[in-house]
Amino acid sequence: MPNCTECGAYTKFNNGLCSDCYSKANGNPWVSGVIKGRIAETIVEQLFISLGFQVYKYGMENTIPGISDLLKGVRSDVSTNIRQMPDFVVFKDKDAHFIEVKFRKNGCLSLKDIEKYGDYPFENALFVLLSQKHIKCISYKELKDGKEIHEKCRNWLGNRKEFETDKDLIIDYCKYAIKFFENVE
Repeated sequence: MPNCTECGAYTKFNNGLCSDCYSKANGNPWVSGVIKGRIAETIVEQLFISLGFQVYKYGMENTIPGISDLLKGVRSDVSTNIRQMPDFVVFKDKDAHFIEVKFRKNGCLSLKDIEKYGDYPFENALFVLLSQKHIKCISYKELKDGKEIHEKCRNWLGNRKEFETDKDLIIDYCKYAIKFFENVE
């Protein structure tokens, strides 16, 4: 029977930690993920505001406050669609876009990351990915066509025709992302 290397309690893995010792050593990974996501959303929100867009918080947490607790354990098409609501709607020059913000330490994003909970219902969404080095963007359509964001791709947010953005301002916000995420696990 494997025992925790820290306290001696039962664990599933040889030379591993029990769940209590793991949480003490690493914090709650779910909470950590929520914090990273909120920081990424704030950086992207402020970036689009600085670029002259009107930014509206759209995701489940903002549109239907308190519903995340009600949806725990609920598995249905409606609950899945609610969970998958994009984070923002940005608007400028009579053009609106759904924006879903993601943080990935490894700088990678693929269709399987988006559809791990089922088919993604917002086909015209754009995914803005923050990593420890970059801010990149890809459309859901591009993901469906087999494209991905990875470390060496050149899907820079500043190159998106939808935004015709100020690349220098994006670089400034990329520096904020690097500062906040440089030591994130």
